[in-house]
Amino acid sequence: MTRKMTGAKMIVQALIDQGVDTVFGYPGGAVLPIYDEVFQQNSIKHILVRHEQGAVHAAEGYARSTGKPGVVLVTSGPGATNAVTGLTDALLDSIPLVVLTGQVPTFMIGSDAFQEADTVGITRPCTKHNWLVKETDKLSGVLHEAFHVATSGRPGPVLIDIPKDVQFATGTYEPKKPSVSHYQPPVKGDMQAITELVAAMETAKRPVFYTGGGVINSGPAASQLLRELVEATGFPITSTLMGLGSYPASGDKWLGMLGMHGLYQANMAMHDCDLMINIGARFDDRITGVVDLFSPKSTKAHIDIDPSSINKIIRVDIPIVGDVGHVLEDMLKVWKSRGRKTNSEAVAKWWKKIDEWRSIDCLKFEQKGKVIKPQYALARLEALTKKYDRYITTEVGQHQMWAAQYLGFEDPNRWMTSGGLGTMGYGFPASIGVQMAHPDALVINVAGEASWLMNMQEMGTAMQYNLPVKQFILNNERLGMVRQWQELLHGERYSQSWSESLPDFVKLAEAFGAKGILCSDPDDLDDAIMEMITYDGPVIFDCLVEKHENCFPMIPSGKAHNDMMLAGVDTQGVIDAKGSVLV
Repeated sequence: MTRKMTGAKMIVQALIDQGVDTVFGYPGGAVLPIYDEVFQQNSIKHILVRHEQGAVHAAEGYARSTGKPGVVLVTSGPGATNAVTGLTDALLDSIPLVVLTGQVPTFMIGSDAFQEADTVGITRPCTKHNWLVKETDKLSGVLHEAFHVATSGRPGPVLIDIPKDVQFATGTYEPKKPSVSHYQPPVKGDMQAITELVAAMETAKRPVFYTGGGVINSGPAASQLLRELVEATGFPITSTLMGLGSYPASGDKWLGMLGMHGLYQANMAMHDCDLMINIGARFDDRITGVVDLFSPKSTKAHIDIDPSSINKIIRVDIPIVGDVGHVLEDMLKVWKSRGRKTNSEAVAKWWKKIDEWRSIDCLKFEQKGKVIKPQYALARLEALTKKYDRYITTEVGQHQMWAAQYLGFEDPNRWMTSGGLGTMGYGFPASIGVQMAHPDALVINVAGEASWLMNMQEMGTAMQYNLPVKQFILNNERLGMVRQWQELLHGERYSQSWSESLPDFVKLAEAFGAKGILCSDPDDLDDAIMEMITYDGPVIFDCLVEKHENCFPMIPSGKAHNDMMLAGVDTQGVIDAKGSVLV
């Protein structure tokens, strides 16, 4: 039933009709009519962040941990421009967001009015689609369309720019319809291509499943189908940073993460395989390295909902456009109908080779002395928290890679990190969004001190809404990944890769009314972590770690997957894949 109402009321009504329960935002003059409507209802919770970038990252954490679109409400001008980093982050990592921005009245657009910006122009490159709505009667249709576009096909952020006079004016509200768009991406894969892939699987001698965030975006059923396919075929499986959790880390077919800081066995398998099956990954440069040297002797298949991702970076032999869940379902049906065949003898030999690579134990480290190794800190965090209902977010840098290496994920939607854009400042607000979605869960943000300071103001948000997020800061007093690259690639010229002025994080926590914990002794670490876990409120955990630890394995720039740098066991140098010392 259509109804007459103001544009501001339409916005709130559309959010309710779309099932939205939480909005992250920050008010300003151009959105005050909307905030007035928010005040007059009780169906939607509004979370007042301290910065618009924090709002978008919080919505990303909410979306990634629930599978539902995150919603953001910010004002015009700087409110919208402050959201750009989060929009770009969500676009690269395929996170569904609906961002609502205020705009100056329609009759003032183009006059350089107070807090005016060309929001649609600015955000066109960093959204899946955006709209400037100049007529109130068209607003409800655009609102429902926005949710459809954000969540259909390859998910991503969308933005609606709404002038203030459109919010005040009265128009006709159209309820949500079953189908509101001509945008209907195909979800079923081509059966001929699927059959071709299954035939390749039946004869492959050295196969590997290479999975990405698309498996998680497809929903829980896709992860379950993936697990069934892996167990049925016996093929090894690896994953990108964004795909962790789609297959359990405890599974015996799991090779670990691949890529620049991926595990030795995963990268070696990717290089030497004869059949690579890419499921929901986009051949990111952190995975491929030098394109000409990437998996040089393999037949390559690529399953992706986004046709523009196919053959964009790596030419593939078997392209399949479709939703991962639907394609996996059809793959299993075809494979079973053809007799469940694999080249079992050759695959068994392949596993023997993989086990040889596994035996190198590329994540081995030695905790000795009174300085905490960052690897040890995360190994203990994993051991002490893995039995909990746990969600992990991260900032960006060395700590992010160590978290991916040393923390295990058994299920999808438990790991929230900035992959494509590598956004420092992402993890803290993302943890707030996750905690809002899962109030009874243990939510931990693994951070570096430099990244964490970029959005430290969100501690006020955590306190205001009593969100017991745990900030686990690996404090090396350095921009760790920058320093590592300067050491290895720039002659140890450490240009601006440390701060000479860091806060006392315990006092900072206390200033916000939160709990601060400082730990510098490995003997005290377990007790300190348990204190953090059991405290009923926000915690800043300042874990002082080795200042010059490097993150290995590492594929150096310009090298292939089989030319990795591994941490030396008995030397301060590094060793290559053949064990020779590299100076």
